[in-house]
Amino acid sequence: MYIFAYAMQLLALLCALGGAGMALIQLWQGRANWLHLIEKAHWLVSGALLLASALLLHALFWQDYSLVYVASYTDKYLPIFYRLTAFWAGQPGSMLFWALTVALGGSIFGCLKLRKQLSAATRLWYWVFFYAIMAFFALVLTCWSDPFVMQRPAPVDGNGLNPLLQNPGMIFHPPLLFLGYGGFTVPSCLALAQLLSGQDGHDAAWFRLTRPFIILAWAFLTAGIVLGAWWAYMELGWGGYWAWDPVENASLIPWLIGSAALHTLVIEDRRGKLGRVNVAMMSLTTVSAFFATYLVRSGVVQSVHAFGDGSVGTPLTIFILAGLVVTFWVACAAPNKGEPLAGLDSREGFLTLVAWILLALAVIILIATMWPVISKIWGAEAQGLDANFYNRVCLPLAAVLVLMLAVCPWLGWEGKLRQARPFIMVLAAMLGAAGVIAFMGYTKVVPLVAAAASVGIMVGIVLLLGNKALRGSLAFWGPAGAHLGLALMALGIAFSGPYTLEQELYMGKGDTKTVGAYSVTLLDIADGQRPGYDFIASRLEIRKDGELLGVLAPERRMYEKFGTMQFSEVDVIPSLGNEVYASLLGMDEDMQVYVQISIEPLVNWLWIGGTIICLAPLLGLRRRYAAGKKQGVSAGKAA
Repeated sequence: MYIFAYAMQLLALLCALGGAGMALIQLWQGRANWLHLIEKAHWLVSGALLLASALLLHALFWQDYSLVYVASYTDKYLPIFYRLTAFWAGQPGSMLFWALTVALGGSIFGCLKLRKQLSAATRLWYWVFFYAIMAFFALVLTCWSDPFVMQRPAPVDGNGLNPLLQNPGMIFHPPLLFLGYGGFTVPSCLALAQLLSGQDGHDAAWFRLTRPFIILAWAFLTAGIVLGAWWAYMELGWGGYWAWDPVENASLIPWLIGSAALHTLVIEDRRGKLGRVNVAMMSLTTVSAFFATYLVRSGVVQSVHAFGDGSVGTPLTIFILAGLVVTFWVACAAPNKGEPLAGLDSREGFLTLVAWILLALAVIILIATMWPVISKIWGAEAQGLDANFYNRVCLPLAAVLVLMLAVCPWLGWEGKLRQARPFIMVLAAMLGAAGVIAFMGYTKVVPLVAAAASVGIMVGIVLLLGNKALRGSLAFWGPAGAHLGLALMALGIAFSGPYTLEQELYMGKGDTKTVGAYSVTLLDIADGQRPGYDFIASRLEIRKDGELLGVLAPERRMYEKFGTMQFSEVDVIPSLGNEVYASLLGMDEDMQVYVQISIEPLVNWLWIGGTIICLAPLLGLRRRYAAGKKQGVSAGKAA
């Protein structure tokens, strides 16, 4: 059965190579008589990968430990939903899942009638790029990262899933990231194809045809990152949600580039400018997704939740370098057809600056993440950069970015203020919010600017709702909702990051200690065994000003298959204000426990804003454009 699964991966490789080769031959001949066959090859690629994926799920469900992958990531204690999601717990399975998402995305595009608005040359170039990517995935799966490696004899039980992965976040976080990575592939391939074919002035614009792919990919990637932050907050037990770990940074880089592209695409859509820039940035979004995979799977940098030193590092490096060469060659070789941008005091200028800040953040995070490798050039030992560096450099830029988003809607496309009175009201709201926040004792400059700008964004959205035409436009609700979510996230980060109160307590049963305005009483201590692990548990009563807020029950667990490693199970008392967060650090021989209590101000607004920013863009999916090679540009100029 698993030989058949491997054969399906091999079939996907051969079909992808055949499709790309046929398309190149047709382009060289200047013909398109094979196009209908080339466009059907994606069914074989998708079908083969789908069958392989189904067989891997079958093995996980039935706990077939003759498959090395199943034995490595499951055991007899693992619940079925974690057993199935072990599909993407390891390197081979996650590569197969990512390949499947890309293949299915390509098949969806291949079924759309919209593609017939493209010339034959553009379609051929599109399939060249798409099949080349699919061939790379299939080559990795068949040569370096095969999930169907067998072992004889099969063990009685598996190694089990890392306890850190036994969290609801495991069910959703990785597949959302891969759906985001894969979703950008279709627009990236079409953008390069249209520019390379020279038909960008005659075809329907690539970014309009693939708009749903771009929106869904960005929403999925955003959801994956936000859910990953929540997972870290609830599972790791240190009270934070972002540690600037290489794996965290790996997903943030393509998100930043994709977000920059979303803003410059507005300029191209409305003003017909930055065509080559947008092609390059959309392609770089996909290339950076592969770089994220390289960071996680090559072992080039150390991370607490990377896959370690794998065999895919070299092929990924070659593929990434090839992608960069193709991206910049296509973008630079194409003629520049756009007009000069308006000044920095215009909406064009501000949107461009927003994109530049997002790209600057991506470059800074990229260099800082790779610094242990870069530093070896002049020294024998690797030197890493800790979270303090990222916070000092990235957070001020992020605060400026939020401030610019509060101002941008009130600027005209050609310059000057579009509406002076609402802008003055937004400015007054920001200054007033800054004054109130400073009066309350929150005087750190960067969080103060970010929080005040967040208020400015929210007030601006309310004022824009006064425009009846905007209220009835889906084109308004998507970006407005996303910016509202961003404002709430920025507000949560501005307070929960620098103003978190943390304290470690050493307590015996019945002891009461204070953390700020809160009193903590240890009600009970227990230890024991459950299937698969030993545990120690505590019950903590939390009061504020004498009022009972709740009882927390954090645990410490030691799983029998993970040696002496200890894992924290945290507990929280949720609040839209100050959330109380508790983690059990350990217990000594005198039955005294070490407990960490954190008071997290406004942290839940981060998750509320994150939910909004993921869902709001979906409101614009039904937006339609009239067919035509120049649609949107004239309408944008009129707007």
